[in-house]
Amino acid sequence: MLYAGRQQQPATAVGPSCQTRPVAGFEWQTQEQTVHHRVLPARSGVRVPWPDWVPTELVTAWQSRGISLPWQHQVEAAEAAYAGGSVALATGTASGKSLAYWMPVLSAIRGDALAHPEREPTQSPLTVQRRRRHTALYLAPTKALAWDQLRSLEQLGVDVQATCVDGDTGFEERRWAKEFASLILTNPDLLHHTLLPDHANWRSFLASLRYIVVDESHRSRGVFGAHVGMVLRRLCRICHHHGADPVVITASATTAEPGLSAAMLTGVPESEITVIDQDTAAHPRRELVLWVDDEASMTRQAAELLARLVLQGQRAVCFVPSRNGAEAVAIRARELLADDNPTGSWVASYRSGYLAGDRRRLEAALQEGTVRGVAATNALELGIDISGLDAVVMAGFPQTLASFWQQAGRAGRDVSRDALVVCMARPDPLDRYLFNHPELLLDSPVERTVIDPSNRYVLGPHLAAAAQELPVSAADEVWFGAGLEPVLDALTQQGALRRRERRTGPWWYWPHPQRATDSIDLRGSQGHPVEVTVAGTGQVIGTVDLGAADRTVHEGAIHLLQGNPWLVTSYQPAELLAEVEPASGRWTTQALAASEVRLIAEAERRPLADGWLCHGEVELTEQVTGYLRRDANTGKVWDQTPLELPEHSMRTHAVWWTAPGATELGLSDNRLAGAAHAAEHCAIGLLPAFVACDRWDLGGLSTAVHPDTGTLTIIVHDGLPGGSGCAEAAYAAAERWLAATAERLQSCPCEMGCPSCIISPKCGNANQVLDKAGAQQLMRLLLGN
Repeated sequence: MLYAGRQQQPATAVGPSCQTRPVAGFEWQTQEQTVHHRVLPARSGVRVPWPDWVPTELVTAWQSRGISLPWQHQVEAAEAAYAGGSVALATGTASGKSLAYWMPVLSAIRGDALAHPEREPTQSPLTVQRRRRHTALYLAPTKALAWDQLRSLEQLGVDVQATCVDGDTGFEERRWAKEFASLILTNPDLLHHTLLPDHANWRSFLASLRYIVVDESHRSRGVFGAHVGMVLRRLCRICHHHGADPVVITASATTAEPGLSAAMLTGVPESEITVIDQDTAAHPRRELVLWVDDEASMTRQAAELLARLVLQGQRAVCFVPSRNGAEAVAIRARELLADDNPTGSWVASYRSGYLAGDRRRLEAALQEGTVRGVAATNALELGIDISGLDAVVMAGFPQTLASFWQQAGRAGRDVSRDALVVCMARPDPLDRYLFNHPELLLDSPVERTVIDPSNRYVLGPHLAAAAQELPVSAADEVWFGAGLEPVLDALTQQGALRRRERRTGPWWYWPHPQRATDSIDLRGSQGHPVEVTVAGTGQVIGTVDLGAADRTVHEGAIHLLQGNPWLVTSYQPAELLAEVEPASGRWTTQALAASEVRLIAEAERRPLADGWLCHGEVELTEQVTGYLRRDANTGKVWDQTPLELPEHSMRTHAVWWTAPGATELGLSDNRLAGAAHAAEHCAIGLLPAFVACDRWDLGGLSTAVHPDTGTLTIIVHDGLPGGSGCAEAAYAAAERWLAATAERLQSCPCEMGCPSCIISPKCGNANQVLDKAGAQQLMRLLLGN
C-alpha cells in the first residue's frame, strides 16, 4: 500500500532496545510452582509517514507525546476510515488502536468546515442553523474506559470540545454536550436510555456525525451484543434522518472473524468493511508462566506474588475473579508490605461498585504510578492505559481465551521494558486441564463472538423503541433487516404498536405515554443497585448490583471496600439499602443459597428413543438461606447463621429432555447424577455451533430425579427474564445438537473429561460430580444408539 505522507521516506522497522529492563529479580522457570514457562520474543515494528490529511497541529501534538511516526496498521485503518469506509481494527493488545481511530476522527473535527457539505439537511431550518463541524461518538463498554480516553485526549493538548456523558454526568454538562461538543465519549446504555429517545434535542450533534467508534467491541457478544447491535442500528437510522451517514469503526484485540463480527454488531454489510488485522507494532519480550501451588490458598498465593513484585520495584496488576477476592488480595498484600510501606499506599483494589469520584481518583493514581500494585476484577481488563505496567498476575484462568489475552496484554505497553504474565491455577478441573495442556491455552484461537440481532426477543422491543423515536415503515428494513412487517404486525396485535395506512404504505407508531426504552435492559442487571451507607451518618460509600445484594450485603455479611472490612448491620432489600459499620473482627462470610428450576408450561414435545424432548416456560427460584463465618487467615468455619430473605424468581424459556430408562443403566445414584451433569455441560458447550447464542447467556440444571417429571431430566434455559430465544432455537435444532453432543462425548480422547467435552468454565459447582463414561451411556440411550 502507498502512503500519501508529508515526508516521503520509506517504512521503517523499529523495535525494542536490546537494553531491556528485566521483569523480576529471580528466574521464573526454575521455581517449583512453575509448570510451564514460555518466552514470547520481542518483535520489531514498521513505522510509516503520517497521512498528509492529518493537520500539522495534531502531528506535532502526537510527536510531543513520543509518537514520531505511526505504525503501518494504524495508517491503513485511518486511511480507510477517512476515505469513508467502515473499519474493523483487530490488532493485538498494546498495538496502538487508539491512534488509528483518533487520526481520522480528530482530523475531521479540526480540519473540515462542514459535515457532509454535499448533503442537504432533510428535516428543518433549525438543523441548517445549528449545523456544526464534524462530530464523533466514541462508545466504550465501561465508564472507566471512556474516561481514560478523555484523559488521554486532554493530555494531547488539542482543543476538540470533548466530554464524557454517562450516568454520572450532571445536567449542565449534558446541556453543554448537546449544544457545543464535537466529540462525546459514552456507552451504549446512555445512547439507549437518553440520547436516542431525546434525539430531537441532540440533532445539532447528530446531523454532523461523521464517525462512530465502538471500542473493545468483543465485549458486545451474546444477548448483550444483540442489544448493542440494535442500539447502533437505531442510532444510524436517526443520524440518517437528521442528514448524516456516519462511518463506523470497531476496535478489538481479541476477536475471531473480525469482519463478520463487526457486520453482525453494526449492521454494515461485511463486504463494505475493511478489516485491519496485521499487527505491525513493536512489542517487548514477554515471559509467560503457568503456576500451580497446592500448598496455599489462591488469595495467599496471589497476595504474596503481588507484594513480591511491588517490593522489587515492579508495577503489577493481579486479576481476581470476584469483588471480595480482589479486596482480600489487596488487604493481604498491604499486610505483607507493612514494614516497607506502613501507610499501605502502594497497593489498592479496583472493582465495580465504587463511587464515581473514588473510581476516578484511583484510576488517576494508577496512571501516575503512585499506586504500584492493584488487585482488580475484570473491570480493569479493558484498555485503560496504565503506562509502565511490568507484570500481570491472574488468580485463575479467566474463563475465556479472549479474557486471558486481554488481561495478559495489560503488561508490556512500553517496548523498552520486558513484561511478565503469571497465570495461577485454581483447584478446579478446567484450570488443571489447561495447565496440563498449555498448548490449548497458549496456541488456540480466541472464541468466536456470537451476536444475533435478528433474535425476536431483542428485535421486537427495539423496533418498538425505534417507532417511538420515528414511525417505522417497511423501508426501515435497510436498518433492521428483511422481514420486518410480520414482526411489526405481531407487535401491533400485542398492543405495543399501532398501524396506520399512508399513501406510501403502512407505518407503525408507538401510542403509549411511557418510554419504550424503559422496558429494555441491555445488560440484564435486573434493576437499580443497592446503596451501601454508613450507619448513623447515611454516607454512601459504594453500591452493589441488585442481583448480587442478597449474597453480599445481607445482615451480618462482611463487605470489603478498598481493603477495609465493614459489617452489614441492616439490609433492607425493598429500599435498596444496606447499612454498615467498621468491622472489628478477623473473619469473612460466605452466603448459603438454595435454588430450583420448576417446569411451568410445556409448549411442545416430541419423543426421543428414550424419554421426551420438550421446550416451554420455566421458573428459576433462588433464596439466600444463611451464611457461614470463616476465619480470615485459615478459612476455617466458625459458625452458621440462618437468614430469612425473600425468594427471587425469574420466568424464562428452556429446552429439556428426560430419560426414564436411565435407571436401567446400572449406575449408582451418584454416577447417574454425574452422567446427567456431564451431558448437560457438553450440550451447552456445543449449542453455539447450532444456534446463534453465547454459552454465557445460558444456564443449566441436571438431576437424576426432577420433581416435575419424576425421572432423570436435563434442562438448558435462557439466562434472561422472559427468554432470549436460545432455548426455543435449541429445540428446533435438537436432533443435530444432541447427536453432536453424543459424538463429542464418544470421540474426545480424554479419559475423565476435559474442556473439549464436559468441563465448563461457568459451572456453579466447580465442575464437581462429572461422569464422562456415564454421560456416554446416557446419550446412547437417549438417541437409541
